[in-house]
Amino acid sequence: MLHSRRSMLAAALGLVASPRRGSARSQQAMFAASEAYERFMGRWSRELAPLLVRFAEVAAGQDVLDVGSGTGALASVVAAAVPSARIVGVDPSSTYVEFAQAHVTADRVRFVVGDAQDLHLPDATFDRTLSLLVMNFIPDPARALREMTRVTRPGGIVAAAVWDYGEGMEMLRLFWDEAVARDPGVAARDERNMPLCRRGDLERSWRAQGLANVKETPLTIRLSFVSFDDYWKPFLGGQGPAGAYVTSLSQADRAALEERLRRRLLRTGTDHPFALPARAWAVRGTVTAR
Repeated sequence: MLHSRRSMLAAALGLVASPRRGSARSQQAMFAASEAYERFMGRWSRELAPLLVRFAEVAAGQDVLDVGSGTGALASVVAAAVPSARIVGVDPSSTYVEFAQAHVTADRVRFVVGDAQDLHLPDATFDRTLSLLVMNFIPDPARALREMTRVTRPGGIVAAAVWDYGEGMEMLRLFWDEAVARDPGVAARDERNMPLCRRGDLERSWRAQGLANVKETPLTIRLSFVSFDDYWKPFLGGQGPAGAYVTSLSQADRAALEERLRRRLLRTGTDHPFALPARAWAVRGTVTAR
């Protein structure tokens, strides 16, 4: 039985295709520089990932799909926490896939380029299908969830987490508050307007898909910065909506935003370490028999 499941998984890897041309181009433009992403958000993804792995009840010997695997944060945590798990990571960015494969080298972990909305994988292949901080960036998240459910075995769990951009992700909340205060015209770009980032959004999506035993819960970590530059400089890498906004600014406007944030975070003007809370909403649901 174990041999047949491994054979099926190996065959599935050969079926994963590249994303369709033109799909999610705007998102891919913001998620292309792997090293810059690691400095900006990847380091926090690695702290949040263990909470999602526990919430999804990933267990020994399971086949796990990581949808929107990025630079490998979630897959690396699964590999370390559950040594016998077999993991496939799928991401539309070839540069992220290359980075992840170079840094997560276990034989039972594989990363491939693919589209969450059109997974070229057989039905009922995985025991757990997970997605960390990705669902709100997928152009059609309902379609992606149907695909995630399709490739998960009956009785398996589909789980995801998304930052609470409106209230709980202080690193970005402070950024957008100051950006909008300086230029109200950018309010529409504030990530609080993104889908699936509020309490109950993911739960409703999971129930609409027909998943059973649906549960939503907050996952909270603290982001520790050694200095203001440790907070600010990662935005200059152009990753994510906030980074893309920063790199679109003129040098003068960028300096003005930097100064607003410096005053907001340091208050006294003296640089020092600080920490900010970060909350994500997580959901899980069980795939029913088809």
